Amino acid sequence: MDQHQHGYIGRKDDYLKRLRRIEGQARGLQRMVEEDSYCIDILTQVSAMTKALEAVGLGLLEEHLAHCVVHAAQESDEAGREKVEEAMAAIARLVKS
Repeated sequence: MDQHQHGYIGRKDDYLKRLRRIEGQARGLQRMVEEDSYCIDILTQVSAMTKALEAVGLGLLEEHLAHCVVHAAQESDEAGREKVEEAMAAIARLVKS
């Protein structure tokens, strides 16, 4: 595990609040399906939840680049390259999802 603090630590409460809101959206979606809500209404909520998750992912990625990648690059070129490769793999996963 990294010896420095994770980049998002300063905004941890904000991320937790957003994730709890997303958790509530997921419960709302379950309720909508249980209650046989109109499919377009469900899809609208799925889209809202997807956007909220994307926002969390992009925020975490930004924090990672600004802190973890920069920190590693300051340590050594090799460490910096490894973190950039790690970030690129994460970006690829986000883009594919």
